[in-house]
Amino acid sequence: MFRFKSKAAADVIYMPDAAQQVLAALGREPAREGIIELADLPAAQRALLAAVEADEAAFAGLVAEAEAQGEPAPRRQGVTLKQRVWPLLDMLRLSEAERADVIWQG
Repeated sequence: MFRFKSKAAADVIYMPDAAQQVLAALGREPAREGIIELADLPAAQRALLAAVEADEAAFAGLVAEAEAQGEPAPRRQGVTLKQRVWPLLDMLRLSEAERADVIWQG
């Protein structure tokens, strides 16, 4: 498990596969430990939002392609990236407001 911590918010916990996906969205190496410093919090938020937008656009493309071919639209399976990053995005926002770094340990 990976645990993201901040003095400004409750811990956010991810299973290893989910943590890898979130760290990739952040543009971070999948290290067992790391930090997102206060100065990097706005960029981290933008990176997560951009990753969510890209994921949503890719799925919308699949839906449009299926509809164009007269096939039923695909359905999302499991937890979406948008759902997965929401707690961490909230932590990043609170941490920025409280001027606190975010660390993770896995």
